[in-house]
Amino acid sequence: MSKCEWCDYNENKWLLHKSLHWSVYLADVQDYVGRCILVLNRHCGSLSELDISEWIDLKTIVDKLECVYKEVLGAELSNLSCLLNNFYKETIPNPHLHIHMRPRYKNAIVINKHSYEDTEFAHHYALKKEELLLDEDKQILYLLMKKHFV
Repeated sequence: MSKCEWCDYNENKWLLHKSLHWSVYLADVQDYVGRCILVLNRHCGSLSELDISEWIDLKTIVDKLECVYKEVLGAELSNLSCLLNNFYKETIPNPHLHIHMRPRYKNAIVINKHSYEDTEFAHHYALKKEELLLDEDKQILYLLMKKHFV
């Protein structure tokens, strides 16, 4: 079986929160301002394999993250996706359950005097979209979000 990028992931630079079952990271690529990745702390290949305590913990995290998106960042709504497709490009797939959560903005979001537009608002998110956020703005965003998880 191939190695698992999430089981071996030890980069805590963008870790926003770690619960008993899930780790929440600000995504490396900020194609949507505030996009996070929720990673199950154990190796598991599908949503159907989650136990009740993992579902409850996920619900708690999604609730908290939606609150931060709306009340702190001004997002209108959030999109969640659990696709796992890239794992199946390998000869022997070894999927690790993770969920992408994208805040969506009707109005521009301003960070550090820089304005960012959600050009696909009210439409599906764009695949392979380029990163929007400047590095210094990403650090400010991370610190702003992190303090709401403490």
